[in-house]
Amino acid sequence: MLLAYSTNAFTKYDLITAINHIADLGYSGLEILCEKPHWYPPEIDEYQVELVVEVLTARNLKVSNLNANTANSFYSPAPPENVFEPSLSNKNPDVRLVREQIIQKSIQLADKVGASCISLTSGMPTPGCLPEQAIDFFVESLKRICDFADKYNIKVGIEYEPGLLVERSSEVCEIIHRVDSPLLGVNLDIGHSYLSQENPENTINDLVGRIWNVHVEDIKNMKHFHLPPGDGDMPFDRYFNALKTIQYTEFLTVELYSFPDNPIEVGKKSIDYLSKLLV
Repeated sequence: MLLAYSTNAFTKYDLITAINHIADLGYSGLEILCEKPHWYPPEIDEYQVELVVEVLTARNLKVSNLNANTANSFYSPAPPENVFEPSLSNKNPDVRLVREQIIQKSIQLADKVGASCISLTSGMPTPGCLPEQAIDFFVESLKRICDFADKYNIKVGIEYEPGLLVERSSEVCEIIHRVDSPLLGVNLDIGHSYLSQENPENTINDLVGRIWNVHVEDIKNMKHFHLPPGDGDMPFDRYFNALKTIQYTEFLTVELYSFPDNPIEVGKKSIDYLSKLLV
């Protein structure tokens, strides 16, 4: 397994600066945040793509994932907290179409930078739309997205999270079954899994063959706040051993958007800690 670092820790830096810092820290890869100030998909042109590819090549970095989980950049001004609208589960088909178009552009960008996958979320349950109906809308959107992704052979990973419409691995498995595409899987955030009190071994076994990328952070006292690995209560040995058992060889992507003021320091702490665990 290889270590990557998400640029969503570097929201006070431009993307090129973030890439160089991540390379300097010794990571093998990085995840690109599909939001301002990095890559908001509808606004990225060929010149920006070429520049990023040039820097990635020069620094010998791979792209673990394109993180298109949120859509804060859709709004002006951007909201102070993460929002998940426009979402793929919104009852308004026009809203879902806007989100699908953002995801489609993310898929095209992933193809250009050599990433094998993008991630997305279901959005949150919203008033006036029963969860079962919202899941139906989400499935319909995912079918269209996977058809589009097939043109580029880009995998699509659902990231489940406590409080979202899709918040457990069992729900992801059911959606994968309903969509019936080999490109649909999971962007497994093990902190979210831990907060949902899932059994690490059972969860990873249930998702075998469908884990495209793994988000890594620590969690303390069951509070959803991403901490550097080693600063919380996460049973990393159980998750990593389970991943080794299924022969997962893709990226473990450190995700520390919660530390925008000191991403370099927490990034170094994380790679030092995780490198010892993976020996």
